[in-house]
Amino acid sequence: MEQEANPTFADLFRTFFWIGLTAFGGLAMTAHIRKHIVDKKKWLDGNTFDSGLALCQVIPGAIVMQLAAYVGLKLKGVKGAVVSFVGFGFPAFLIMFILSVIYKHSKNITEVELILNGLRVLIVAIVANAAYIFGKNNFRTINDWIIAIIAAGLFLTKLHPALVLIIAAVLGLVLSKKVKNQQEKQVSTKTFTFFLWLLLIVVVCAGILFLVNKEYFTLATIMLRIDLFSFGGGLAAMPIMYHELIDLYAWFDPKTFMDGVILGQVTPGSIIISATFFGYMHFGIFGSLLATVCVFTPSFLILMCIIPFFDKLKTYPQFNKAINGILCSFVGLLTVITYRFTLGIHWSLFNILITLLAFILLIKKVDVIWIVLGGILVFLIL
Repeated sequence: MEQEANPTFADLFRTFFWIGLTAFGGLAMTAHIRKHIVDKKKWLDGNTFDSGLALCQVIPGAIVMQLAAYVGLKLKGVKGAVVSFVGFGFPAFLIMFILSVIYKHSKNITEVELILNGLRVLIVAIVANAAYIFGKNNFRTINDWIIAIIAAGLFLTKLHPALVLIIAAVLGLVLSKKVKNQQEKQVSTKTFTFFLWLLLIVVVCAGILFLVNKEYFTLATIMLRIDLFSFGGGLAAMPIMYHELIDLYAWFDPKTFMDGVILGQVTPGSIIISATFFGYMHFGIFGSLLATVCVFTPSFLILMCIIPFFDKLKTYPQFNKAINGILCSFVGLLTVITYRFTLGIHWSLFNILITLLAFILLIKKVDVIWIVLGGILVFLIL
């Protein structure tokens, strides 16, 4: 088994670039990251990884992106966080940019929709497998199941994700058994200093955009707001993005918006990468870069701000009980997402068999990239 106790920055970038290239299934990719970082390479222990996942759930924005930054921060400090963050997001940006250029010149995504129809069936298996993995790793008592079931029910009511997480944390305090205090390497205070410098850079750049080009400034502030208020992952950003781009500024018609969302679904990584499409369609190459950077910046800033305090809080038993409740709610969230994905598929015997086969292969730890490529090939042939 491969084991690298002290990865280099190149190791981090290569690993997260590969994970980002194969990151189909949105939140389900947290299990994919865990497999590589905890099980395969043993860069982090399971408790440290799961605590980071709980923290990333609380932060607005794309959970998988923040998780990549968290892993890099734990391994190699602030530079590691940046390397992992960029490495994970770069493949999605490249693919979305290419698809955006093709779309703008052809206005036809028939082939993409054909591939997406096959991917939707596979994604059900990928998300279901993620729920299975995190349930297996985190459920210790019947109370953990109860928290997950209650959280799933609340997510189904479309209650705001932030409120569900608060309720799950309270349930964790009340129902969780004593959770072992976590003693681990503390993040350096340089992290908070980095946050302050990065915040200053963002403010200065926003001021320059305001003076140079008001439309670029508007695009940047729209994307910053979208990320800042999208609690619950990338999917939570879509209604906010719709309101900003269509209702408020009328930059796109609903069909173009939905096409952008479809491309975001077929692209690996978080669906919030649709920002690249909208930036390119309205402002060209610079717009795609600006929209992509801005739509990931606030949540990254928040992570850098919070994590030094988070590490100190993990030494308290009550805090760890609350974290356990949030982790249980994550299993509930993945279960609900699996259910909602199943509703959007026309189920035939063939689709059912493909989904079951994909789920079994994932349980057997077959790499997700071979399952995705094999599934797409089968659907294109048939």
